[in-house]
Amino acid sequence: MITPCDETPAGRFEFWRTVVANSFVPLEALPREAPDFRARLRSARLGPVQVSVVEADAHSVAHTLRHIASDEPDFVKVSLQLTGRCVLSQKDRQVLLKPGGLALYDTRFPYTLDFDEAYRMLVVMLPSPLLRLPEQGLARLTAVPVPGREGLGPVVLPFLGGLADQVEELESLQAPRLADTVADLLHALLAPYGDITAEARDDGRELLTRRILAYMEQRLADPGLGPDQIADAHHISRRYLYNLLAEQGYTVSGRLRERRLAQCCRDLTDPALAHLSVGAVGGRWGFPDPAHFSHAFKAAYGMSPRAAREAAQHA
Repeated sequence: MITPCDETPAGRFEFWRTVVANSFVPLEALPREAPDFRARLRSARLGPVQVSVVEADAHSVAHTLRHIASDEPDFVKVSLQLTGRCVLSQKDRQVLLKPGGLALYDTRFPYTLDFDEAYRMLVVMLPSPLLRLPEQGLARLTAVPVPGREGLGPVVLPFLGGLADQVEELESLQAPRLADTVADLLHALLAPYGDITAEARDDGRELLTRRILAYMEQRLADPGLGPDQIADAHHISRRYLYNLLAEQGYTVSGRLRERRLAQCCRDLTDPALAHLSVGAVGGRWGFPDPAHFSHAFKAAYGMSPRAAREAAQHA
């Protein structure tokens, strides 16, 4: 279905609102301020599996509590971002999908999809039992980025891309086992990340926070490390990054400064590094400006870096 050309932008969006609400589980499309709106939906039914390609201008979609009925089947939706960007939010998680990004969401719970630019997305919707994932595994996978360059990602993602390219021909191919193939490949891709091991029992949000903190720790020496790079590396928005660290009592800049200064303090008091100048120590840990380093160190420790080194030498 495509938005009619002879309608006003508002009329086209109302048409799209109806299409979206009737093509998946109940949804509400929400417009963004824009001079125009155009969209297109192509779908194929493969037995219990629905494969859809959505192309549209910027807007949002919400599946809210009022849309969820107790007698509706339990579906899982797996989305592959083909072009544009999408912020998927479900429960207390959020993932930023860029081209090649893939994530899963559960229609038993509210979710939102926010598109801030024109996009193209593949959506595979299937009954959750077809994925053969344990409930805890499914919960762990909800609204988290699924790696596309490791495991079976390099195999499954091109297959899904092929489905998107051929969506209008899928039903006519008369391949009765294609639905099973889609479900089996998605299971093979997702199962390793939904495995309930001791580590996997950790909440996905907590696991993501630990990964972010480890990523920051490994790159303290990079003076250019900042929120945009950190968020992009973990496929989340900058705002979500701020929220995750705020729950740990940090700001991004505050955490980086604290850990960099701690490493500097360690090096300044290490006799084996006494040959390094104070400025060189700061430069090793992301403080290229010696004056800024000295000011930050004194604010944190109540003495200059040089005084800290001298105190350690006479201890």
